[in-house]
Amino acid sequence: MSEVVTITEAAAFQIKEMMKHNGEEGSFLRVAVKGGGCSGLSYGMGFEQKAGENDQKDEQFGIAVLVDGQDAPILNGTVIDYKQSLMGGGFTIENPNAIASCGCGSSFKTATNAGTPENC
Repeated sequence: MSEVVTITEAAAFQIKEMMKHNGEEGSFLRVAVKGGGCSGLSYGMGFEQKAGENDQKDEQFGIAVLVDGQDAPILNGTVIDYKQSLMGGGFTIENPNAIASCGCGSSFKTATNAGTPENC
């Protein structure tokens, strides 16, 4: 698959550390979209042992990445980074398809998919 989601080197380093810490070496990283959040859609990331039938696969910095075929159009062009600051660190997600996001920063909607908004 062409890269639907791009993972930066900093994010890959953190993901590998998490995989090691959780005994998930060799697992896939699933990047997903689910309904919810105050803007209607929210991101999900987790580890999986097997790819699904509709999954698009990619490998970046030694991490096997899965994106469900239904989520691919929503996530196309998304960049996942890891930023460190004096207040700690965390993953950032830049999605060029998101046209609105909510104040809590974990929810978004696209021009073609509003999802199912909920209270934050």
